[in-house]
Amino acid sequence: MTRYAEIKYRIVTPFQRRIGNPILRRLPLQTVLETTGRKSGLPRRTPVGGRRVGDSFWLVSEYGERSQYVRNIRANPQVRVRLRGRWHAGTAHLLPDDDPRARLKTLPRLNSTAVRAVGGQLLTVRVDLRD
Repeated sequence: MTRYAEIKYRIVTPFQRRIGNPILRRLPLQTVLETTGRKSGLPRRTPVGGRRVGDSFWLVSEYGERSQYVRNIRANPQVRVRLRGRWHAGTAHLLPDDDPRARLKTLPRLNSTAVRAVGGQLLTVRVDLRD
């Protein structure tokens, strides 16, 4: 990661954890990804942006492997996604070979712009939904 990206990560991440995420995940129509904490085993909810395509939900992680929810997925890929107020169980897949910048062009514009502006090492994530 470049020095600039590292500084941005150190500034943005605490803000997201303490202010942004607690507020956003309470909004009823905000899309939320629920993983299982790799150390605690507790549910961890993160507001995300992405799009459902058929039986899959696609998103791009703005910090790739450094994102806590990506680390949780690596430890346990069984997740839940709240879409339009309804929870869906699924299995998450990290796709390092996918082009995350091209993928962002297919996702909602507002979120994609934020991910590009804030993100450093992008990583595509696909969740295969079971219901």
